[in-house]
Amino acid sequence: MNPTRHFPPYSPPRWLRNGHVNTIYSYVRRRVFTLPPAQPHWVNVAEGVDVLLKLHWQPGPAPVLILVHGLEGSSEAGYMMTTAAKAWQRGWHVVRMNVRNCGESEERCDVLYNSGLSGDVMRVLDWVLAQPRVDSALLCGFSMGGNLVLKYAGEAGSAHPGGLAAVVAISPCLDLSPSATALHRKANWLYEQRFLLNLKARIRRKAQRRPELGLPLHRLPEIHSVRAFDDIITAPFTGYRDAEDYYQKASAARVIGQIRVPTLILHAEDDPFIVVTPESRQKIAANPAVHFVATPHGGHCAFMNRLQPDEDIYWAENRAVEFCAWALQHCSADRECGSPA
Repeated sequence: MNPTRHFPPYSPPRWLRNGHVNTIYSYVRRRVFTLPPAQPHWVNVAEGVDVLLKLHWQPGPAPVLILVHGLEGSSEAGYMMTTAAKAWQRGWHVVRMNVRNCGESEERCDVLYNSGLSGDVMRVLDWVLAQPRVDSALLCGFSMGGNLVLKYAGEAGSAHPGGLAAVVAISPCLDLSPSATALHRKANWLYEQRFLLNLKARIRRKAQRRPELGLPLHRLPEIHSVRAFDDIITAPFTGYRDAEDYYQKASAARVIGQIRVPTLILHAEDDPFIVVTPESRQKIAANPAVHFVATPHGGHCAFMNRLQPDEDIYWAENRAVEFCAWALQHCSADRECGSPA
């Protein structure tokens, strides 16, 4: 059974049928949602590294949706909040995960973060599944977070925890090298400069707190692309030879054929800087556990839709929660979470 066949079509108004417009509108538009106050909790994922979770617990046993943000984002990103609210309204617990060094956690992380830290997702998932009120778990990642959850699912293969019912990746950067190349296009100057501004500021703060790391602040002025940042900073300080070695080893595309839990990937063909290569599409098409939905429009982590009679304009967030609900029902019927659809 393919649950995506029943998805309502993505049909944005004409003025949003541009990847840049949709992306920027999604970012600047004020989002209205209802969520109870979050309970902060720290999980140790490595020596000297704690990640901050924002927890929303239902009063009794329920599934839990774990959300993972994108590059230089946090648990407070708009897409994280609206997706969390939709899951909460369904009666699920919600965990908004901050990637190491993000979301108020810099002082509790001795090292930098990168797009390959699927082990952090695994440790958070293990902690969540050990909580007495949790009866099953769902993973949903955006952009970099999408790569992280897909990479984790591929590395785990059929050995993923029995309580993991589904994985969703929205605009995932699963092919890091071609996506870094696309980000450096002239049309994407605004996005890349925003990323670089935040990344360089984070490195300066990290160097001030941890001078013993030897971060090369003197080289920051020569960095004019995310690829250069990864070559000079990310790769050598997180265990990779260079940017290309990092991109190859950290990309979820390398292991996407090994995913065995029901998985949904949402990708917009007009995403300004995320590229899904033909080789990756072939691997996805050959894996019955992975459902790939590519829309002509939608931008990056946006998919802002026209208002529908029965749902709001956040098409991707609605589909993510819908797919997770299908997977939970499927698992319940089969008494085995994670069996391929």
